[in-house]
Order: sequence, then structure tokens, then C-alpha cells
Amino acid sequence: MEKEFCEYFFIYFCPNLMICKNLSLLGLQFQSFRRKKIKLYIFFFSLLLPSRVERAMDTLIAQLQRQFRDYTISLYHQGFLDDQFTELKKLQDECSPDFVAEVVTLFFEDCEKLISNMARALDQTGNVDFKLVGSSVHQLKGSSSSVGAKRVKGLCITLKECCDSQNYEGCVRCLQQVDIEYKTLKAKLQDLFNLEQQIVQAGGRIPQVDI
Repeated sequence: MEKEFCEYFFIYFCPNLMICKNLSLLGLQFQSFRRKKIKLYIFFFSLLLPSRVERAMDTLIAQLQRQFRDYTISLYHQGFLDDQFTELKKLQDECSPDFVAEVVTLFFEDCEKLISNMARALDQTGNVDFKLVGSSVHQLKGSSSSVGAKRVKGLCITLKECCDSQNYEGCVRCLQQVDIEYKTLKAKLQDLFNLEQQIVQAGGRIPQVDI
């Protein structure tokens, strides 16, 4: 039984080591296999596991890189990002691996602050300071343009037009859309950055994505 088990062990786990089927070539006798089987397991698994783990990690990295490419492309195709985000990515290197994430974080902090300012100004029913709202939306438009937030930028243009014409209902409606859009983009970019971290932690490189 032990001889059959040993042969099965080598045939199943060591298909490239068929010569080991004859244990006498390794100076082992089947009668002593019971005493040495634990050491034998450790020895051969120490040979097999590294390569299997390495292959598994390569497969995982390839899957993560494919997900990263597909997700990045979808953000462009759905209109969340434009070419300016690509230019921003080019400024990131090994010396500043978190450059884009840091810039985007500052952008979202500005979004929250400016949207809050505009919401307070629009709450003054009958006494809305459209000049203040217009100034804030102008800043937000510039910030969104600098990071490639295409949808947010487009809504800012519409909101500015409503401010210029003092269209209160249009301003309120458009500001709500801006708020939703920037929060959606924030969540999507966070998912993208999480994928980047997973690739790096697995020992891979962030792939270049051609849009």
C-alpha cells in the first residue's frame, strides 16, 4: 500500500520527475518510507510550491492588470474622464507613486467646499448672490478641468450659464447634479486606485492604458 501511495505521490505531484518513481535511485527503500515520509513531503513540496505559488501570483497579477485596463477605459468611454487625466498620470513616477491620488484628493476636497458654499448662497431665497455662486462654480470648473473630470466640468459650464442668467431653479437643479457627479467620480477613482494598490502589492507593474 505504501509503495502504491508513494508512486502515486510522485506521479501526481512530480510529473516531470518520473524517474523518482523508483525510490532506490534516491537511496531510499520502501521499507523505510514510513519513517522518512514526512521529511520526503517537506522536501518535495519545498521544490514544488514556490513554482506553483509563483504561477498563481502571475495569474493574479495578469487578472488585476486586465481589470485595471478595462476599468480605466470604461471611465473614459462613459465620459467620467478626459485626456487631461491621462496627462496627469504622465507626471506620476517612481519618485511620486501617489501623485495622482494626492491631486485628486485635493480636487474632491475643493469640490465639497465649493458645493457647500454655493448651496448656502442658493438657500437665501429671494436674495441669492449669483455673483458668489458664479465665482465658486468658476473655480470648480477650473479644478475639474485640471484633473480631467469631464462630466463635472460639463455641468459646471451649464451651472455658470444659469448663474449668468440668474436662473434660480436651473442653478439649484444643476448644483444637485454636480454634487451627485463628483461623488460618483470619487467612488470610481477610489476603486481604480485600489486596483493599482493590489497590483503593486502582488508584485506587478501598473500597465500603460492606451485610450
